[in-house]
Amino acid sequence: MSSKNSLTFTRIGIYIILAIILIITIVPIWMLLVNATRSTTEIQNGIGIFPSSHMFENYNILVGKGLDLPRGFFNSLIIALSTTLVTVYFAFLTGYGIVAYQFKGKNIFFGAILVLILIPLQLSIIGYFRFMSKIGLADNYLSLILPSIAAPAAVFFAKQYLESIVIPDLIDAGRVDGCSELGIFHRIMMPIAMPGAFTLALFTFVASWNNFFNPYILISSRDKYTLPMLIQTLRGDVYRPEFGAIYFGLAASIVPIIIIYFLFSRFIVNGISMGAVKE
Repeated sequence: MSSKNSLTFTRIGIYIILAIILIITIVPIWMLLVNATRSTTEIQNGIGIFPSSHMFENYNILVGKGLDLPRGFFNSLIIALSTTLVTVYFAFLTGYGIVAYQFKGKNIFFGAILVLILIPLQLSIIGYFRFMSKIGLADNYLSLILPSIAAPAAVFFAKQYLESIVIPDLIDAGRVDGCSELGIFHRIMMPIAMPGAFTLALFTFVASWNNFFNPYILISSRDKYTLPMLIQTLRGDVYRPEFGAIYFGLAASIVPIIIIYFLFSRFIVNGISMGAVKE
């Protein structure tokens, strides 16, 4: 009986801790969204927990000061979607090659991928910028999308996930039926790996959407600015007195991420749980 009571108290304690963590996580986001609907005067008067009616007014202030949020949203969406598609496809294609085939230097190749994960991006960005400038891709979205073909962390994730679902007999059956190697990957492996692909796609989309460093280095034309780059301009003096408008701009950058997460979060659970169990 005492052990049962102890277990009950332990569960209650865990629930309390989780509730506290949830509150700590949710409250700042909620306050950001609320302040996006409040005027500067209301924000200066104190904290509010309920939305106000000045959202469109804050948007008009940003538009009046030359901040093109729809354009920034479109730019970020194009880059994020393209990066996600390229990353997921080539990561799983590479991971499948590592898992399904035996070739000389396989362990060295995978070890090199692990080393690349550990190298900070800042160490190579200057050389990459000079290379893009020489081939005429500076200030071009391709300079942000092309590196996704060889994303080491994504390849590592795909390889680890595919190790748990690749069935050699299924591959052999596809070959017997006359399917090509790429056909086996596209028609057999990828449908099976969709939970993991969705998981990687969600993480990649969020990372690309929030990416500020790479576009800041490689993109110079204002009409090509991504949403995080436009949000960075809100720190300028021209926006300093307009707290409501600043909050609206910040909220505009996180709302799509919140929507994407709620729509596809179940794939994270399914993808991770399936990839964690080896047959």
